[in-house]
Amino acid sequence: MSLSATKLRQNLYLILDQVLETGVPVQIERNGRILVIEAQAKPSKWDRLEEHAILGGDPEGIVHMDWSAEWKGLAES
Repeated sequence: MSLSATKLRQNLYLILDQVLETGVPVQIERNGRILVIEAQAKPSKWDRLEEHAILGGDPEGIVHMDWSAEWKGLAES
């Protein structure tokens, strides 16, 4: 769909809602150039995570560590 800037101004919120509902971009002609309004998916929190190298050594070594001295457990009655 292609519109003039005047048509966009007259129906701005209707056009924006239409783009959000249908996902079809709208082209606006302004001063001989084309501008595009299109909906983009909101990035998930997981996509913004950065990798951090926190653990040094072999991760398998943690599995076999003896944590019995650190374990408080439930008090026996």
